[in-house]
Amino acid sequence: MSRKRKWIVNGIAGALFLLFVVTVSAPLLTPYDPLAVSLSTVLQPPSTVHLFGTDELGRDVLTRLLYGGRVSLAVGMAAMIIAVVIGAGYGAVSGFVGGSIDRIMMRMLDTLISIPSILLMIGIQVLLPHSLLTVVFIIGITSWMPIARLIRTEVLSLKGEIFVQASAVVGASSLQLLVRHLLPQCLPTITVMSISGVSHAILAEATLSFFGIGIPPHEPSWGNMLAGVQNYLLSGIWWIAVFPGLCITFTVLAVTFLGDLLQDQFALPQLKKGGRK
Repeated sequence: MSRKRKWIVNGIAGALFLLFVVTVSAPLLTPYDPLAVSLSTVLQPPSTVHLFGTDELGRDVLTRLLYGGRVSLAVGMAAMIIAVVIGAGYGAVSGFVGGSIDRIMMRMLDTLISIPSILLMIGIQVLLPHSLLTVVFIIGITSWMPIARLIRTEVLSLKGEIFVQASAVVGASSLQLLVRHLLPQCLPTITVMSISGVSHAILAEATLSFFGIGIPPHEPSWGNMLAGVQNYLLSGIWWIAVFPGLCITFTVLAVTFLGDLLQDQFALPQLKKGGRK
């Protein structure tokens, strides 16, 4: 990695880590309660008392950004863990077994990928109670398909390597071949897909919350803060939408850019090709 690229990667990673630290430290950084309603301070513009202004219920916007960031980032990371576990397992089994089973599993995967993920998420969400765990679960189980396809491609190319064949000859079981030899070789791809997937999960949470079917309204999140702000924008009350929008935009762009840089560093052209074979 060149020095310039290393600085960029370290800078983005440092900014994201700082964002994580700031959101986790929210109770220490702000004196306000993110849920406290104050009708005497409704829709106040940014000032020395409320740096980012207040919303339609008099709640401090900066406070809700900090507490909401904890929820949005937690949803993104937790949902991606679910997606990686399901996707890596599905893709590894499909590529390792091969034959008719692989073809059937890939056709099932193609069917799921052909359905827009937002429709899948909305369809599942309306059947389940609204909660933070439900949102994490829904985003996770609708985000694993691209990971599965890429891991399957890598396993297909790796299972014919000499070190895998040698392990099979000395008596390694199929599970041992997958866990000890094949999946560790896929870690760079899993790492890059995990990082890039966090941005997708954050956007998915924001979209569901914006439509009113995501995080419950009493729990602050960046998506919840954007729900219902359209009416206020026309009145010039810009701060209740701009600040959460900037947080989402910065985080998604930073995570995506970091994933792209790591993809180039690990030399993973299959990510750009989509992993189809």
